[in-house]
Amino acid sequence: MTNFNYLKISTTRKIRYLKLHQKNATHIVFLHGFMSDLEGKKPQAFLKFAKKNKLGFLALEYSGHGKSSGKFINGNISKWTRDTTLVIQKVVKKNDIIFIGSSMGAWIALNQFSLIKNKIKGFLGIGSAPEFLDKLMWNKFSNKMKIEIKKKGVINLKHGDYEYPITYQLIKDGRKNKILNKKISQNINVTMVHGSKDKSVPVIYSKKVLKIFQSKKKKLVVIKNGDHSLSSPKWLKILKKELKLIIN
Repeated sequence: MTNFNYLKISTTRKIRYLKLHQKNATHIVFLHGFMSDLEGKKPQAFLKFAKKNKLGFLALEYSGHGKSSGKFINGNISKWTRDTTLVIQKVVKKNDIIFIGSSMGAWIALNQFSLIKNKIKGFLGIGSAPEFLDKLMWNKFSNKMKIEIKKKGVINLKHGDYEYPITYQLIKDGRKNKILNKKISQNINVTMVHGSKDKSVPVIYSKKVLKIFQSKKKKLVVIKNGDHSLSSPKWLKILKKELKLIIN
């Protein structure tokens, strides 16, 4: 049984998180994807990795996700970025950080660089999806869909077996969080891992993230036949191997 914690942000808001505190140790901070939570295989795999390697660990569910309070349709990139910063300040404190960003989580992680950059010592992206709201959603909407979302404020988007309620405020907020035109000068280890058969986010997005970093210690790992999630045991093994290389 995993012991989850809650950070009370206000009288009505609380964020669920999972932590392993190691005093004066680097902390792995795992950030999940869009409409995901901490029940998946990746958070547990990275928590075990942290225990084995005597590292700290933090993973959280943004507001409107998992068991955190709030409605998903009220959330956006700005709010989820703030949620992340608050929990990091509470749990990680002054310890160094290695970010793992899965899909949208990579976008949230990239936003942290302007806020807590001196503590960040490495970054592992998994199927990274910065700026996906405009580039992978809005730009592909038909005129009919665009009219509907502007009129109703929300549209239900089907993707595979899932249906996502996409709000117009979420799309507009995404435009305020552009990251691919920025530069990050820190010389840290940066590794992007992407599945060659990712049907949600093309590999080019991981390449775009690497271009942001001016670090000489950066690389792209494309997993043959890998999907968007990369949660199977053999793919998790590759992710853990790459994480170890970032740390060392």
